[in-house]
Amino acid sequence: MKTISVIIPAKNAAGSINECLQAVLTQKNISCELEVVLVDDGSTDNTAARATSMGVKVIRQDNAGPAAARNAGVRQARGEIVAFTDADCIPTADWLLHLTAPLNAPDVVGAKGAYRTRQRSWTARFVQQEYEFKYTRLTKQRYIDFIDTYSAAYRREVFLENGGFDPSFSVPSVEDQEFSFRLARKGYHMVFAPEAVVYHRHDQTWGEYARRKFGIGYWKAFMLRWLPEKFLSDSHTPPSLRWQILLLGLTGLFCLGALYWSSAFWIALVYLALFYLTSLPLFAQIYQRDRGVLWITPILLVLRALALGVGLLVGFFHPAHRRIRVHEGLTIRERTVKRLMDVAGGLVGLLLSAPFIAIAAIVIRLDSRGSAFFIQQRAGEFGKPFRVFKLRTMVADAEARVDEVLEQNILKGPVYKIPNDPRVTRVGRFLRRMSIDELPQFWNIIRGDMSLVGPRPEELWVVERYNDEQRQRLAVKPGLTGPMQVAGRGELDMDTRLSLEMEYIRNYSFRKDIGILLKTLPAVFSGKGAL
Repeated sequence: MKTISVIIPAKNAAGSINECLQAVLTQKNISCELEVVLVDDGSTDNTAARATSMGVKVIRQDNAGPAAARNAGVRQARGEIVAFTDADCIPTADWLLHLTAPLNAPDVVGAKGAYRTRQRSWTARFVQQEYEFKYTRLTKQRYIDFIDTYSAAYRREVFLENGGFDPSFSVPSVEDQEFSFRLARKGYHMVFAPEAVVYHRHDQTWGEYARRKFGIGYWKAFMLRWLPEKFLSDSHTPPSLRWQILLLGLTGLFCLGALYWSSAFWIALVYLALFYLTSLPLFAQIYQRDRGVLWITPILLVLRALALGVGLLVGFFHPAHRRIRVHEGLTIRERTVKRLMDVAGGLVGLLLSAPFIAIAAIVIRLDSRGSAFFIQQRAGEFGKPFRVFKLRTMVADAEARVDEVLEQNILKGPVYKIPNDPRVTRVGRFLRRMSIDELPQFWNIIRGDMSLVGPRPEELWVVERYNDEQRQRLAVKPGLTGPMQVAGRGELDMDTRLSLEMEYIRNYSFRKDIGILLKTLPAVFSGKGAL
């Protein structure tokens, strides 16, 4: 019988732990064994004694924060699936049923539930509406990249393979979303389960709310040092919130400027008006669902943007010096420089290659039936599918015939090379040898799907066969050329490719990209390893 382990970190939670554990222990409609593990994170009250009296497994540790506590719980858990909630949460009777149901799909590794509250204070009701607004955004997405541990579940094997939560986050902050962001980087699928509800005591006062938002901003700045792509977007945070932080900052700057330039005050009012315009969807939702908190919403929106913005600034300029782990990936500066090079190189490359593409397209049509171009779904950065553009080098029904030739594969791992592939046309063999078939991908580079240099984009069915280590190559955009192309091309098995590509990612530099680009033409003209 399958086992589900529920992990609950707790510190000085004697006032709430009984109600939390009672709700977990009386879950309904679950057809598997339930294990409940409470990790006492250095409590000075009788939290552990209360949990022990209720018959749950108790692990004690010196105070190290909820990230380390959850990791300790998972290491000692027996379940194939590990679920998380917090000591101040009260799960509904069918919480675990709804939370773990998405993991019945073999490609899903994680799920996130939702908050509710019974509080009637204005601040708490606003916080609930804030969450509801984000949940509306999540329900529109097939897969998500953001999971909070107040209501979360993961496959234990995947959790452990990825090192669990980063204990550098020594206080409750963004350690849970950081872990889900790392999984999303590898192309893992996670989903939102809105019926997996836990009741929670939200912030009661403006001070509590502001302190929590400041902490989120501070620790998010810390996290963005190795996950810079999340500065711009994630599946949970509305884009309007990022604009509001910027607009409020500009409002403040121009208000200060009004001390020296009178017109600056009117510019500040324009920015403030734009701030509230970006908030209209949230105002509309609150009007429909809880009109009683409308009056407090303009105040708390300013407080939210101010606390988050100040927290981000402090976190960037005075970061926490507690980083325990080193994570792979490009920095903000490296991503910016690389993108600028891609846009410039993509435009020049497309302009120079256009005549060759046109001539090749005509020859392809004369040589065999079918379109001159081949468009296919490939796995891009973080495993997200995109449409790659190539010149067609195979017969029109090549994809339908792939199973006929896979047994001739001579490479190890989830990659393949078919010697003398019968699906390749006469013209296609020449185009492949010279890599002319790849030239339309300059358009993918301009669009932002690909980079000039990076791992080659793989087909989706190949990525589905990746193990956890192989998924690391999804952390950057795929490239038109890359370390594989200048070191053997199609002759390399998966282990060799991964070794080259991870060395490229770990030790990335602008100079390395230039070196690979300079080696590409000689590698192409040599024809070595061409498929």
